Amino acid sequence: MGESRIVDVTLQERTLADMQREVDAYISQFKEGYFSPLAMLARMTEEVGELAREVNHSFGEKPKKRDEADNSIELELGDILFLVICFANALGIDMTEAHRKVMEKFNTRDADRWTKKHTDNG
Repeated sequence: MGESRIVDVTLQERTLADMQREVDAYISQFKEGYFSPLAMLARMTEEVGELAREVNHSFGEKPKKRDEADNSIELELGDILFLVICFANALGIDMTEAHRKVMEKFNTRDADRWTKKHTDNG
């Protein structure tokens, strides 16, 4: 990471590695670079709070005020994804590998924890 280059941001599907490179190219154009892990964690906490507010407005008992900005759950999740990628990039973590490891953990640890749906393949 760290090298500055233009990244194609068309609407094609991107892998986690593509997203990590895209975010890195964006951040690399600024002298400040990535924030410290503690600052990113604080920012992520803020974004999770904003997501909670949107979920509460959409599914809870608290409607938005008339003058409140029209955010969405999708945008708040996008903000969180951006911060997770920043966090991973700053620490040199390959998110594809992190995802592989966590899925292996869930598929092993929780293999028989939940009731599986039955599928008919025949």
